[in-house]
Amino acid sequence: MRGGWPDRRFLDRVGASVPIVQAPMAGAGGVALAVAAMRGGAVGSLPCALLTADQLRAQVAEVRAQASGPLNLNFFCHALEETVDDSEWRASLAPFYAREGVSPPTSPPVLRRPFDEALCAAVEEARPTIVSFHFGLPAPMLLKRVRDTGAYVLGCATTVDEARFLARQGCDAVIAQGYEAGGHAGWFLEGHRPVGTLALVRRIRAAIDLPVIAAGGIMDGAGIAAALALGASAAQLGTAYLATPESLIGPMHRALLGSEAETVFTNVISGREARGFRTRLIDALGPISPIAPPFPHASTAIAPLRAAAEPAGRSDYSTMWAGQGAALARPMGAEQLTRTLAEEALDALGDCHESA
Repeated sequence: MRGGWPDRRFLDRVGASVPIVQAPMAGAGGVALAVAAMRGGAVGSLPCALLTADQLRAQVAEVRAQASGPLNLNFFCHALEETVDDSEWRASLAPFYAREGVSPPTSPPVLRRPFDEALCAAVEEARPTIVSFHFGLPAPMLLKRVRDTGAYVLGCATTVDEARFLARQGCDAVIAQGYEAGGHAGWFLEGHRPVGTLALVRRIRAAIDLPVIAAGGIMDGAGIAAALALGASAAQLGTAYLATPESLIGPMHRALLGSEAETVFTNVISGREARGFRTRLIDALGPISPIAPPFPHASTAIAPLRAAAEPAGRSDYSTMWAGQGAALARPMGAEQLTRTLAEEALDALGDCHESA
């Protein structure tokens, strides 16, 4: 390994030893993944969008009992409509209900809720190093309370306008989420247009004077080095960590990593655009459906279909988020992956400096 990290602002502030953030990934990440990433020197992240306040407290305690280092708690800030008319959506799913021999759900859904008072109180107790937000930011009073804990606040931007907004609201750094990224696109302002990760990093760096964390399509040390060379202070990797044994994904999802299977942007699974592997449902309805109810309601009507297919080893209706770099996934432990990524990045940066 040669040289060092070009921009240490993020590292020096949060205390990580390598400029890598393990992406939160609700449903795929958890305690074991965060612990392993932290042991490798990265920022470990807990996805909190599916957790209650008590579950959040318990998971933070588990992580801290097993690893030291910076911990990031990630929350969603979507606008939630409590009830929607999804009758047209359910009608479009009728042939699938018939094929699987199931009925549409009748009980009220358990909805993925945005950051609220109870979760904020749990953050105040936990006092994590970092708190990150997806789909914008919480209400100003909640955001102030988070900042008052001393947490380093990250917001996710998919455009320069979103980055400027996050900077004006007092975020300490901005995640530049490119079009290549797996999972839900974090856009929250009107006029969203897909932008590639490296172009987005450059544009945001030119627009605001905050550390930028590159996210999307980065799978190895060469990708990290490229982002750092273009002005990023760190890189956030999600899909790269999906292939680790610590991730919570199922065998059908795991089998597609490292293959040439295509990923697409789709709103069919959740009601909001996200990148993942193609499924039978996506191919039948088209990746983008104008009748899909808003996030997170679309997934409610799909749940019985998923419950029927997955035990039979079919991923026809499954959630299998992944970025465009999924073919480059490497199955190894998350701690070793983190160390390997850092070594590769330092070597690549050293080669760049020597060539220059």
